[in-house]
Amino acid sequence: MTDNSKACFYALATALLWSTIATAFKIALKYLDPWQLVFWSVATSTTLLSIIVMIQGKAGLVVSQFKQSSGLFLALGLLNPFLYHVALFGAYDLLPAQQAQALNYSWPMALTLLAVPLLGKKLSLTSLLCCLLAYGGVLLICTRGEFENLNFASPIGVILALSSTIIWALYWLLNTRREGDPVVGLLICFLCGLPWIIAATALFSDFWPIASEGLAAAAYVGLIEMGFAYILWLKALKLADNTAMVSNISYLSPFLSLIFIANILGESIYPATYAGLIMIIVAVLAQQHLSRK
Repeated sequence: MTDNSKACFYALATALLWSTIATAFKIALKYLDPWQLVFWSVATSTTLLSIIVMIQGKAGLVVSQFKQSSGLFLALGLLNPFLYHVALFGAYDLLPAQQAQALNYSWPMALTLLAVPLLGKKLSLTSLLCCLLAYGGVLLICTRGEFENLNFASPIGVILALSSTIIWALYWLLNTRREGDPVVGLLICFLCGLPWIIAATALFSDFWPIASEGLAAAAYVGLIEMGFAYILWLKALKLADNTAMVSNISYLSPFLSLIFIANILGESIYPATYAGLIMIIVAVLAQQHLSRK
């Protein structure tokens, strides 16, 4: 296989793994509250990343990379895994999976808007139109197409879902300033975020006892969403000559996800969900094309 073929294979594998995550979130939240899910999934992922870093012989880089940018890593750890997953799991707890996962895919638009005040970027007319199209899709999904009523399934859930996109965008804006090995950097972020998660779980929930089904689902989330999918995605980007092609493959995942949501969770997928998701993806792809141009 050529490097590009391998990159496509890794990207497809990543998209398939990502497509199972929304279903895994909802299954886990049947047995755990959002605080417990954050703690057990992040603990699992941190363990996995630590093992990978040690196997790669990069354990010594953990301390050296942290010392180079300790303040930045502390800020990144607060954003992700702590605040991002608290908001994300809270949204999934309150919303149907199809809505929460579709809203989460609007984060590149949040990135576009935040780049204006934080990076001094100019918001072109085309970028503004892309944002309007994407958030039109968000409104369509939230109201299930009933614009006249503006009847949201859960207003707080919608706020949490959109907040997670802002937090994720902030994380990636700050992440561009980080140097060094990306897997080691992610491990440091998780190590910096774990004390916040432990404190919040102790304050607002309990670590134990929990159902074995919930623990298994949380472990799956930690291994897949925060672990193996990230590693595969890095390999795909490293091998690809054309990162745009690899990025586009990733947008198969929300549509594959709807299949799992319908068949495993038993949710009836609303036509507005498909239409709104298409609007968001089209807007994101158009914005990416504009940025590359």
